[in-house]
Amino acid sequence: QKFTAAKETQILEKERKAKLQYEKQLEERQRKLKEQKQKEEQRRAAVEEKRKQKIEEEKERYEAVLHRTLERNQRLETRQKRWSWGGSVTPDSESKPALLSPGSKRSTSTANLKQAEAVMTKRLSSSAALLNASDRARRSQFSPLDSSVISRLLAPTQASLARSKSAATLSAD
Repeated sequence: QKFTAAKETQILEKERKAKLQYEKQLEERQRKLKEQKQKEEQRRAAVEEKRKQKIEEEKERYEAVLHRTLERNQRLETRQKRWSWGGSVTPDSESKPALLSPGSKRSTSTANLKQAEAVMTKRLSSSAALLNASDRARRSQFSPLDSSVISRLLAPTQASLARSKSAATLSAD
């Protein structure tokens, strides 16, 4: 009986030790899983932070490029206005509001184009009127053949009209 009781206590002790060992292993696994989850969460947070930072840098780079482009376009526009037939650049002409109603869907460049086209048409028609008046006075001195040749030479060509319209369009843009 003593031997059986000792054997039984030994078995119970082994079972208790095995149970303790199993619980320790379970706790260790759970601890490792928690650590792994924390590391994974930290890694995800770092990746997300890096992604946000990259997006912010891209946004800043894009804004800088946009700013440089707008400055360059402004300089080109000023240069074109300065050298075009559209007239000289004055402080007023830079700050004039668009001639369209606030609800209009057209862009200011379209309004500028139409305005420049109107100015160019007016200039060309006034130039043509002056040419015709001086041309008539001269024609009376020449023969009909000479007169037709001279009037042809004085009339603006299609190419010159196209160049003028092109210059107006570029200055309006």
